[in-house]
Amino acid sequence: MRLKPLFLVPAAVALVLGAGVSIAQIEGGGRGVAPVDSSSDYEVSGVRVDVAAKDADAARLGGWRVAQRKAWLDLSKRLGAGKGLVPDSTLDSIVTGIVVENEQIGPKRYVAKLGVLFDRNRAGAIFGISNYVMRSPPMVVIPITWSGGVATAFEQRTLWQEAWARYRTGGSAIDYIRPIGSGPDPLLLNLGQTQRPGRGWWRAVLNQYGGTDVLIPTVRLFRQWPGGPVIGVFQARQGPDNRLLSQFTLRVGSVAGIPQLLDAGVKRLDETYQSALRAGYLRSDPGLSYVPPSDEPVEEEDEAGETLVTDAPAAPVVTVSVQFDTPGVAAVTAGEAALRAVPGVSSATTSSLALGGLSVMTVGFAGPPEALKAALEARGWQVFGSGTTIRIRRAPRLLPPDLAPDNATAG
Repeated sequence: MRLKPLFLVPAAVALVLGAGVSIAQIEGGGRGVAPVDSSSDYEVSGVRVDVAAKDADAARLGGWRVAQRKAWLDLSKRLGAGKGLVPDSTLDSIVTGIVVENEQIGPKRYVAKLGVLFDRNRAGAIFGISNYVMRSPPMVVIPITWSGGVATAFEQRTLWQEAWARYRTGGSAIDYIRPIGSGPDPLLLNLGQTQRPGRGWWRAVLNQYGGTDVLIPTVRLFRQWPGGPVIGVFQARQGPDNRLLSQFTLRVGSVAGIPQLLDAGVKRLDETYQSALRAGYLRSDPGLSYVPPSDEPVEEEDEAGETLVTDAPAAPVVTVSVQFDTPGVAAVTAGEAALRAVPGVSSATTSSLALGGLSVMTVGFAGPPEALKAALEARGWQVFGSGTTIRIRRAPRLLPPDLAPDNATAG
């Protein structure tokens, strides 16, 4: 009897180690990679400049000026607007950023390869074109990389995750939701989850991120020899069934070129997903939609054994988190007033304010969340997501495609 505690030691050690493994899967400060930019700016990359000046600072500033002019001409040709150069003061107000791809700075010379970002609204106003971009429903991205026979998603920081964080998705037709990889992301979004077709669990996972579907871009890296060529096999996968949409192969000459290889792969995959959206392959899965409770009458028996049919109980008040655009204070007030006007809404209060970005409103609704979604769509809102986390925005009003824009000035 005295030896029994000794037999409990292995079980206690296993319990402690198991708890340590679970904690280790969640903790870790070097795992998350936040997206660099999700704005809808126009981007012109690969602009080469070679400028000489009296000193290094003047040469660099002059190189950026030249890059802005070259990028503007390239953008006008790409959009078919046919606009020539505009003053440097106008370019300074339109350019939102300079991306340094490669630069060499000398005492009196600046040689670089740059990228230039232009504000979409201001540039579109000068070109006289519409800034409307067709967007898909929100899609959660789970980047999977295979290397050395091991698949990794968010369990640790990878070059594939960094490549998706670097990619500027604002100009894409796909509304990507790119998880950072911190917190519970490694437990919810991993290779095992992508192999589970069960819609019920997928609904619970996607609702945590405000998405309606899932995209699974996958890459397999094959190294020919240490430091030598690397071959990447890229796959565009989608949905709870992990359906394969397209596959292609890229090659780079050395290990140092893996980041460029992955950047090119992300761009090709984005084009693949956009083509699938236009072809109608990225349709919303009915199994991921909200399932309302049954409204059938409830049958009860009294003391005499007779069956009594009563109405179903009234729908309880649920709390729905509504994400909406708030460019200014007026948009916050207007959004709350619009939600309070929906029948069944008992309260609508902004719980997270982000002027100039995306705010969150807490809405109390007497009924299923799907009924609130239908009521908002009937009032002209675009509604994305399902369950108790949705995102709304006003549907744009577009001119007919055969109607030319009126560029004539009054006077």
